[in-house]
Amino acid sequence: MDKSKGLNADQLKLIAIAAMTLDHLTWTIWPGYSTDWWVVAFHILGRLTAPIMWFFIAEGYHYTHNVKKYAIRLFFLAVISHFAYNFCFGISFVPFTETVFNQTGVVWSLAWGLVLLCINDNEKMKQWQKLILTIFICIITFPSDWSCIATMSILCMGTNRGNFKKQMGWMMFWTFMYAAVYFVFIDRVYAVIQLGTCLTIPLLYLYNGKKGSWKGMGRLFYVYYPLHLVICGIIRILLWGSGVSTGTANF
Repeated sequence: MDKSKGLNADQLKLIAIAAMTLDHLTWTIWPGYSTDWWVVAFHILGRLTAPIMWFFIAEGYHYTHNVKKYAIRLFFLAVISHFAYNFCFGISFVPFTETVFNQTGVVWSLAWGLVLLCINDNEKMKQWQKLILTIFICIITFPSDWSCIATMSILCMGTNRGNFKKQMGWMMFWTFMYAAVYFVFIDRVYAVIQLGTCLTIPLLYLYNGKKGSWKGMGRLFYVYYPLHLVICGIIRILLWGSGVSTGTANF
């Protein structure tokens, strides 16, 4: 198949942003674990977002000229987004007040996924050191949206770059792990919904390796992500009141 006319990075990221917005608005308007068919359908479409972002963190690591600046930008966004994310879903700004799950936004995991790729490629470090650091990063990203599943997916996508089947195989493996946690601890129906990440596979298969002509896409996400969360949080308060949490959301 000729991918030259496929989807570029900007187009895939716009799809991810649209799916993310739909998912977060759905959590805001229909809070909790509703099983109405349209709510389930919207959340399934929302599963398109995470794998696309994981994929492009790995791509960004490969193409960036300055990985330190890239990491600093992500961690800065993670700090800002913590407050926007928690405000959006009515979660306490102080972690672990009520639960260990979803205590901050997914950008925290994205940033640490980038760090994992750096650690993996560090030739000065021994394997046991890399293993210990990987476990440590999994622990500190566990309480975030998409948990350490995001960081491990980024690591596996980055280390298998050029082998699409392996990238997607690992992505689905980690999604199954996430779904299993959902099934046991949170909600069985929504455990199955997480497997909607598989819908991303044909989209990523169409990736033509091109960035796209619009230079503002990177800046758009850094502004749009916390901004749309704040707007969703305002909608939540208008609909349900300031003291109501809309439930566990996924990026």
